Amino acid sequence: MSLTIGVLTASDRASNNVYEDISGVAIKEVLSEFIASEHKYEYIIVPDEQDVIEKTLIDMVDNKNCNLVVTTGGTGPAKRDITPEATLNVCDKEMPGFGELMRAVSLKYVPTAILSRQTAGIRNNSLIINLPGKPKSIRECLEAVFPAVPYCLDLIEAPYIQASDAISVFRPKSK
Repeated sequence: MSLTIGVLTASDRASNNVYEDISGVAIKEVLSEFIASEHKYEYIIVPDEQDVIEKTLIDMVDNKNCNLVVTTGGTGPAKRDITPEATLNVCDKEMPGFGELMRAVSLKYVPTAILSRQTAGIRNNSLIINLPGKPKSIRECLEAVFPAVPYCLDLIEAPYIQASDAISVFRPKSK
């Protein structure tokens, strides 16, 4: 079973072609560096509209069979930043440790990391992770949380991820 990864950029301006989506591209670059297993991407840019984000996440998981969905954008405190709310509305379980770790790592670089509301959750046998919007922050956050992603996917019965030598992942040794 091959891995399908959803990449969702939530941005009014990128969805209206006001600027190029460099954040979604950065996610694909970093994940392609970290994942040795065969995988493909479902990539979409949507406006900062909660119902659109929710419908897109549901479609990615339920119809496009994405077992890992990584979002970028909409995680700040601004009025239109609603990606975490959309994510939690479609998930069966919240995985707050992902957001906690990403904020802790980001605080090493910028004091405004406390304003970020990234989170993660499980929908069926898929893990959805919200990332910040800047490529540098995307790399820093993925470097922090990705070591737990393959084992999380194992636990929810998603396809097995073989990591590349670019990142060290953790899987407990069997008894």
